[in-house]
Amino acid sequence: MTRRRALVRSRWLPWLGGLAALALRALGASWRVRAEGPDPFASGERPLLGALWHRGFLAAAALFRDRDAVVMVSRSRDGDWIEAVLRRLGYAASPRGSSSRGASGALRQQIGLVAEGRIGALLCDGPRGPARRAKPGVLALARGTGAPLYPLAIAARPALRLGSWDRTLLPLPFARVLCLYGEPLRVPRDANEAKLEELRLRLERELDRLTEAADARLGLPPER
Repeated sequence: MTRRRALVRSRWLPWLGGLAALALRALGASWRVRAEGPDPFASGERPLLGALWHRGFLAAAALFRDRDAVVMVSRSRDGDWIEAVLRRLGYAASPRGSSSRGASGALRQQIGLVAEGRIGALLCDGPRGPARRAKPGVLALARGTGAPLYPLAIAARPALRLGSWDRTLLPLPFARVLCLYGEPLRVPRDANEAKLEELRLRLERELDRLTEAADARLGLPPER
């Protein structure tokens, strides 16, 4: 990207992010939302971590706005766009990194922010997939903060399913939106690699179970 194009983009990105955030706010306000399971937001417990599959990130961005939550965002042009939208939805400044770029620094930053008493949100199979395969970083964050990790699945009807690798879910206006929470997972600070792998697989199975249950509850066909 040329210097001039980068300058133009930096000027327009906040405006475009603001428009997209406004649209998501309006869309989310129209949804008929029902939550089931141990809702961590109702308990007031802090810090805490919420974990979901990447397919639900748009719906989650609208549902959990204005909570100053911390979400790690990739170092990419798409990440710049996502960050601009999230900030205008009331999220905290995002640690920037991914599995391929800046991961360790972003993870340390997110651990520090969550440990201060914030909510941390984790897209367990992001940012590039494969879909519905939990990455080990989510367990490292839970171990580093000592915060409970709440699995969450989101389903909606009617909704658009985008053609991306994660089949992103976008509930339509006035859609029924179901949030299913699982029991919190706690990762001991002294957990070794074998224990982390055991917990990663447990989280993966629980997210799949919740996802399939939420879809079935709304009469949606199995995703796979």
